[in-house]
Amino acid sequence: MINGISKIKTNRLTWTHFNKFDSDEAEYLRENYDFHPLDIEDCLSPAQRPKLDEYPSYIFLILTFPIYVPENKEIVSAEVNFFIGPEFVITVNKDKLSPLTKFFEQCQLNDTMRDKFMEGNPTKLLYEILNRLQEYCFPMLDHISDDIDYLEKGIFEGYERAMVEKILIVRRNIVNFRKIMQAHKNVIKKIISKNTKYFIPTSIETYYANILEQTKDIWDILNNQRETIEALHSTNESLISFRLNDIMKILTVISVIIVPANLMASIFGMNAIFMPIVQHRYGFWILLGFMMIVMLILAYYFRKKKWL
Repeated sequence: MINGISKIKTNRLTWTHFNKFDSDEAEYLRENYDFHPLDIEDCLSPAQRPKLDEYPSYIFLILTFPIYVPENKEIVSAEVNFFIGPEFVITVNKDKLSPLTKFFEQCQLNDTMRDKFMEGNPTKLLYEILNRLQEYCFPMLDHISDDIDYLEKGIFEGYERAMVEKILIVRRNIVNFRKIMQAHKNVIKKIISKNTKYFIPTSIETYYANILEQTKDIWDILNNQRETIEALHSTNESLISFRLNDIMKILTVISVIIVPANLMASIFGMNAIFMPIVQHRYGFWILLGFMMIVMLILAYYFRKKKWL
């Protein structure tokens, strides 16, 4: 047995799981199954777009799900490939999505789980896999909501500059999340439409209506989060711009107040003959007092205009 392959077999159904997929695993599929070569190539290629291809004896399904990379604080795409036939389900997950791996191990070790989901056609097994993978998305959505609440609090407590990078990280994660989940709704609808297949009974709508609703819920939450983070981004930029304008206004007013004093200092600093007041005993203090009076008058004027 190739190291990357694990298998669970019952009287009615076989679930083969690949936790890695290289040339050896691809060759195993070619030798043991009559799959289209392009489908096997899709399993070897990185991060395909979600899709569903139908063949006379099986369905090939690609779905992507989000995983969080703590080192980069980034949500990235994890791909799961499905080969679904009347008596088998094959899953290929090179990114090791924990819900899928955990569920497979539970079915391996627990007879009750195996009997519940692996007796009969693959409808219930595929439903449970998709359901667990979708439920895996909700804690990430909750974490994003917590990040948005933290950002909102930080912005209105005066830490808008510190929030700029954090806002961009959350925006990127929401955008990535939306890209990952964008095609799920259409793919699930296609699965439901395959109810004429003999290995997927007409009861498929009963099982997969919940999956479709969860897909819509995830998409609605992502839309709300996108709108909220965009509003917070605009608010944060406005606050930063307002504070910069306020600082520039104060500096400009201070510069205008100091200009008359600089002008007087420049004039009386010239070594011209018969310069008035310069030869006076108290000339320095007179000039200094005059400068102060002019500056105070300007400061009072700007204060009255509410420019200070």
